[in-house]
Amino acid sequence: MADNDNDNGRLPEPKDLTHHLSQVTRNRVASSMKQFYQYFMLPGIGQFAGGLPNAYYFPFDTLEAKSALPNRWKPTPNKPVDPPYEQLASTSLASDSTTEKPEPTSSNVVVPHFSSEVDPLRKIDLDTALQYGTAQGYPPMYYFVRQFTRNHMHPNHRYQGGPEIILTCGSTDGFSKAFTALSNEWSEERDLIKDREGLLCEEFAYMNAIQAAKPRGLNIVPVAIDDEGMKADGKGGLEDVLANWDYSKGRRPHLLYTVTIGQNPTSGVLSAQRRQEIYALCSKYDIVIIEDDPYWYLQYPTANAKKRNFPESSTSSSTEPNGKSSGYAFLDSLVPSYISFDTDGRVIRLDTFSKTIAPGCRLGWITAQPALVERILRITETSTQQPSGFVQATIAELVLGGGSKAGNGTGGARDGSGWGFDGWVRWIEGLRGNYERRMNTFCAILDDGQWAVKTGRRRSLGREEGEDGEWSVVEKTRLYSFEWPLGGMFVWLGLNLEAHPLWRKVPPARLARAQWVFWTTEPYRVLVTPGSLFAPSEEIREKKSWRFFRMCFAAINEDQLAPTTQRFVDGVQKFFTFKDVAKIDEILKDDDPGFGVQQVMQLEVGDHRTTAIMGGPC
Repeated sequence: MADNDNDNGRLPEPKDLTHHLSQVTRNRVASSMKQFYQYFMLPGIGQFAGGLPNAYYFPFDTLEAKSALPNRWKPTPNKPVDPPYEQLASTSLASDSTTEKPEPTSSNVVVPHFSSEVDPLRKIDLDTALQYGTAQGYPPMYYFVRQFTRNHMHPNHRYQGGPEIILTCGSTDGFSKAFTALSNEWSEERDLIKDREGLLCEEFAYMNAIQAAKPRGLNIVPVAIDDEGMKADGKGGLEDVLANWDYSKGRRPHLLYTVTIGQNPTSGVLSAQRRQEIYALCSKYDIVIIEDDPYWYLQYPTANAKKRNFPESSTSSSTEPNGKSSGYAFLDSLVPSYISFDTDGRVIRLDTFSKTIAPGCRLGWITAQPALVERILRITETSTQQPSGFVQATIAELVLGGGSKAGNGTGGARDGSGWGFDGWVRWIEGLRGNYERRMNTFCAILDDGQWAVKTGRRRSLGREEGEDGEWSVVEKTRLYSFEWPLGGMFVWLGLNLEAHPLWRKVPPARLARAQWVFWTTEPYRVLVTPGSLFAPSEEIREKKSWRFFRMCFAAINEDQLAPTTQRFVDGVQKFFTFKDVAKIDEILKDDDPGFGVQQVMQLEVGDHRTTAIMGGPC
């Protein structure tokens, strides 16, 4: 399929952003050895150039796996989350139907040692996949991802030629290379404060990315958020931060790191309207946007009935006025990426197979303007070189397949061909359906349990003679609040500790810590992630992070989701009955505030005594 480049004549050239490159990245040149690799695939070439081991000596004859068919999971309705579609609130999301005849749900994927295919974009075998390769990625995998990205994920790119891609070892590798390419290291002992560069991020952020930036000396600059995500205006919003920048802290930041769909940890989904506002500010102040989007396909229309404040937008999906369709109703229903608004070429988007295949495959890709991708390619040539050949070959065979041609492998479709784009979209559509059903189960129980209900009787002050002098009274106290997530895998829950009987007797952070520890005790045995782990600054950590907890509904086994969520609710209800400070002291007597969540998981989850409702690193 040809790329969607028909409108190139009407589109602007991407802007030259080389002034943002680090000094080291500017100085990089193409790998002299990698330049040879374009000749390695020539039919009949006598190979004396590269230092390659002999492929006959690889200890693997084939790679084989039983894999799912694309239609294994039942989708949910394809309605956009932007603008809201409240009618879906009453839609049944049942995953099974007793009237449907069961169909096979798996096939056998086989990667051969040697394939007879001569087209390097279709040739999938161990001979090529396990050798040294080009830094862009294994050609069949690169080809599939590039076509899918340009033609179906982002059919409405806004600059001439459109974006290019490069495969990565997952999103963590992606933002590490983006930071390396676009920021200079700074040291307080060596450099002037005026030379210190900065990174903008949400005021609660995915800390793996922030912790990758901090050792480089970058000034981490939080921007205020609301239920959608990063704010464009208002106090603490992006415009406020940039327009009133204090240069005594260093240079005004030129990088913005953001998770815009199912924001980690707050689960916000940034509307198209807000994206346009933030993009305009980034264009005005010459900022490069690093858009980390592992949850893009996990957008939940049914949550709209609970999200009353999500703004309607004139740009509601990937199909825009006078724009191209992705070719799939599901993809057209999703809030589009910043790439759909990127006229300057200032967006670097990070995608991953961690949530669509598995985190352990460590495979993803970067999408950006070609000039920036070329610089990241140079970094890759002398670092990771390319993702695992085992992983790339297996996934390439799954989606592309060898078909019926003799000597080729077997793909993931029932007939031995690959899933193709149709199958891939059907797969992620089914995944969205499963996670959306989980989200509804999870949030319904949280909804029911967020109030403490107290009944009693009060005397009437204005009673007549002979009348009953008391009234029945029902008092409701909100114990916590949360928003039904429009996307992602998380719920961001805030405790209403002001309603706790010990609010004025115990410091808030200590009271919240006691609640966290109390959840891990019998009979509740639930682990959630404290909000302090996502605070990018000490000020945010101390002033507000103690109130919040991130909960992940994705990883826990389905049969345990409802009972474990109910135990969480029961733990809150019980904790809010404590009226003696000594009880808080008792809960925290063995607690080490420096004891991290990872250690708790190793000790408690390892012997199945605590159920964790929390997310992984991505």
